[in-house]
Amino acid sequence: MSAFVKVAALSELEEDTPKRVEIDGTPVSLVRTEGEVFAINDICSHANVSLSEGEVEDCHIECWLHGSSFDLRTGKPDGLPATRPVPVYPVKIEGDDVLVSVTQES
Repeated sequence: MSAFVKVAALSELEEDTPKRVEIDGTPVSLVRTEGEVFAINDICSHANVSLSEGEVEDCHIECWLHGSSFDLRTGKPDGLPATRPVPVYPVKIEGDDVLVSVTQES
């Protein structure tokens, strides 16, 4: 069962500006873009650096170090050097609260 936790207020998320949060020890990048909020693991699968320091465009987040880009909806990379996806997490919006679950269902 997934446990959703409040991680931010919707009103504090700027469009196309990633925000790093930590949920139970898991680094997560929150991104508000194209009318939705996405939660993706904040660590690039290629270089072990923070994705929340990268740029957001067309529902993708780009790693600032080597330029790999990840789809915010699926976590799949669409540019080298990254070849492995990063986890994405379910998001719920309740009023102004942004809730995310990093618990994996079995």
